[in-house]
Amino acid sequence: MLPELRARRALTSVGLRPNIALEAVESVNNEVWMTDELVVRVSCRPDQRLRREAQLSQVLPNAVGYPPVLGYGAEMGSEWLVLGRLPGLPLSRVWPTLTREARRQAIRDLAERLRLIHATPVPALAPLRHLPQLLDPAPSGTMAVARLVVSIDRAGSLEHVDRRFTDDLSAMVQRLAWCLEPFTSSTLIHGDLSFENILYDPAAERLEAILDFEWARGAPRDLDLDVFLRFCAYPDLHVPASYAGQTHARDYAEVPYWLAEAYPELFSAPEQLDRCRLFAIAWDVEELLAYPPTTSPAHLDARHPHRRLLAMLIGDSHLDRMDRMNSGAPA
Repeated sequence: MLPELRARRALTSVGLRPNIALEAVESVNNEVWMTDELVVRVSCRPDQRLRREAQLSQVLPNAVGYPPVLGYGAEMGSEWLVLGRLPGLPLSRVWPTLTREARRQAIRDLAERLRLIHATPVPALAPLRHLPQLLDPAPSGTMAVARLVVSIDRAGSLEHVDRRFTDDLSAMVQRLAWCLEPFTSSTLIHGDLSFENILYDPAAERLEAILDFEWARGAPRDLDLDVFLRFCAYPDLHVPASYAGQTHARDYAEVPYWLAEAYPELFSAPEQLDRCRLFAIAWDVEELLAYPPTTSPAHLDARHPHRRLLAMLIGDSHLDRMDRMNSGAPA
């Protein structure tokens, strides 16, 4: 089996025995293998995101909990990262079993670790080839959304996408662009903040670590709200298929309010809701171009990026629903 062969070559490359027992672990983005003491992550994408993560691990504060890096390597067509294994499971897998108070405490712990990440200076790193949001660092909002506006125009040429819809979406982006400026930062964001990338130890009843910094980069700290809030609204889209049936949005309804309570600075930018709208549009347009609709919007799943963008235009997106609930947020 080729994935296992890649993992064993990774072990050999860092001077470890390649014939030890390996357990395959379901993952959304990479090939992941474990032993009792090690984790091997293999990527077959040509972007060296694992190399960036290995470099980032050297500057992350210890309290973030990132595991020790035992080795990094690459060959034609793949790269790998070998890590020490920490106790625990992805928080998304244990969340359904936790009490409400244990959940709330996990979010308090998450907030403290996020503060540390968001205060970490960005080291010299290779740029990411493809940003998950179509936004670029810039001193002005208009410059930050320029690539997004061009991409919205491209989306208007797709079959089953109405040009009037993309014109309205482009107008919305350009009207709100000012609230991003300046869209620059000298400190880190995680970049992919879902519960799949948070390690929780159910035996110790505590959050162990924030993992998977492949998308980490310099950006305003509240950009981390984009993936996080989308995860809370559509958690089943962010976990392996075998866990999707156990992953329900109702279990995450209180999470944004708990994070806002524990880390209010993360939600404190002027025009915060409009900033988050722009973040979400910049993500969904990228997905719309990657997964063009094959039928009219009325026949698409409500979670398709085309439907999510339509909901944003009419004020019924996941962000708008969270905002409407805000005044009655659970205590």
